[in-house]
Amino acid sequence: MRSIPEAFDAVRNHDADAALAPIENSVEGSVGVTLDSLVSGDPLTITAEVVLPIAFVLAGREDTEISVISSHPHALAQCRDFLRHHYPSTETVEALSTAAAATDVARGDADACICAPLAAKQHGLKVLADNVGDNKNAVTRFVLVTRPCPPPPPSIHDVTSLAIYIAHDEVGALLNVLTQLSVRGVNLTRIESRPTGQQLGRYVFFLDCTGHIADARLSEALAGLKRVCADVRFLGSYRRDSDEAAVPPPSGLSDLEFSNADHWLRTLRESGR
Repeated sequence: MRSIPEAFDAVRNHDADAALAPIENSVEGSVGVTLDSLVSGDPLTITAEVVLPIAFVLAGREDTEISVISSHPHALAQCRDFLRHHYPSTETVEALSTAAAATDVARGDADACICAPLAAKQHGLKVLADNVGDNKNAVTRFVLVTRPCPPPPPSIHDVTSLAIYIAHDEVGALLNVLTQLSVRGVNLTRIESRPTGQQLGRYVFFLDCTGHIADARLSEALAGLKRVCADVRFLGSYRRDSDEAAVPPPSGLSDLEFSNADHWLRTLRESGR
């Protein structure tokens, strides 16, 4: 089972066509290793996303005394109440994924694991407890990552993901970023920071915006960000796994209004009226 960095490196090295990785969980928040992998090394592109409900079971081998439970850190965190009440003194160890934890149990490297029901079935493990997650409505957002390629065609349910490096020696640098989006009517749905590893206080900001790079207002916002930021990494424009209606742009900032304004400006340049 490859770790997320290894899977992304495989894509970069042409050893794999694509990698599917968790990027955000409704309970535990962002998956830091995925975000870090997106901005380390050669660029990659997100081409799709899927949001899946998360169900966990406690699985193990027949008639084995449980002294070690293995799982991915996010899974352990999402089952902490179950573990606290039923296995308060049992050691927990972290695995690369819940599927890798099931493999560990099947090989005898752990007594039990928290994993998906399918992983337990595939590895011939016995389900010792069902539906052990603390939040029964938990979902995880996964992204499909490929080598750089043109984005999928725009739809009415698109999101664009960016990694932004601000100019740390300028006052109001982050405000400048937000202004580039807001004045063009681009709706920011998510922003968070991750340390760059260069030095304390140096961060890269991850942004999700509604819209597609083909949209006039978003493409203008990207050009504005390129002018005011130390660096911008385009992570992809792709369809959201949601049919929820996008927030409409303010008056004067629709694609049609951008097009009409561009046409008016070209006419002025060519004829003076």
